[in-house]
Amino acid sequence: MDFGITGRVALVSGAGGGLGRAMALSLGAEGAAVAVCGRTEAALIETAEMIKAAGGRAKAFVMDLTQPEKFDQVLAGIHQYLGPIGILVNNSGGPPPTKASGVAPELWATQFSTMVSSLIQLTDKVLPDMRSLGWGRIITSTSSGIVTPIPNLGMSNTLRMALVGWSKTLASEVASEGITVNVILPGRIATKRLGQLDEARAGREGISVEEVASKSASTIPIGRYGEPEEYGAVAAFLASRQASYMTGSVIRVDGGMIPSV
Repeated sequence: MDFGITGRVALVSGAGGGLGRAMALSLGAEGAAVAVCGRTEAALIETAEMIKAAGGRAKAFVMDLTQPEKFDQVLAGIHQYLGPIGILVNNSGGPPPTKASGVAPELWATQFSTMVSSLIQLTDKVLPDMRSLGWGRIITSTSSGIVTPIPNLGMSNTLRMALVGWSKTLASEVASEGITVNVILPGRIATKRLGQLDEARAGREGISVEEVASKSASTIPIGRYGEPEEYGAVAAFLASRQASYMTGSVIRVDGGMIPSV
């Protein structure tokens, strides 16, 4: 199936590893020219080289979501080397595990700035490109905690939910301009971040990481953790011309883990 995005320019944030890398690789495999963005240059270059080794086109750009004042500089570089951006994948790292109560106001403010405000600002700066193209795809990666809150991830559950309300509202505002806005959420996908969360749980419960993983897998109808490329493939589909009638949606990639409808 031809997704119809060959030559489209995609900006993927947090693309140095994990789900961000998986989404960047999938978009590159479908012919998009990928601006691989994030904080760690070596990891970004590695992602870009993986895309190019598979026959795609990509370039690494250092972009720190905690420094939105530098977004214009990064976007200028993307325009120079790749062209106007038609696909934006908003993807940020997660906050530290916390309860919902007793968290310092300063930490709330810092995480809101990085996980919510910065992505909104980045999207606002990319929208003019999409409007000039008469076409655009905005995909925001969140967490299963927006549907079923995850214990000890109070900040993540709260802040990622804010992105859902923003995405749904934005979807209605830009739909008539050929721009779709969707949210994609992972269940338990086998990334470094998930490994860290499993380690933290093992420490809290006094059991091995292997026991944590086995317990977690037993709650997933498919019976295993997802692979990053399975997640990336869904993001690539949401960017496709075949998904042009999908907007304002929340798409689960969770192996049936989330128990609610």
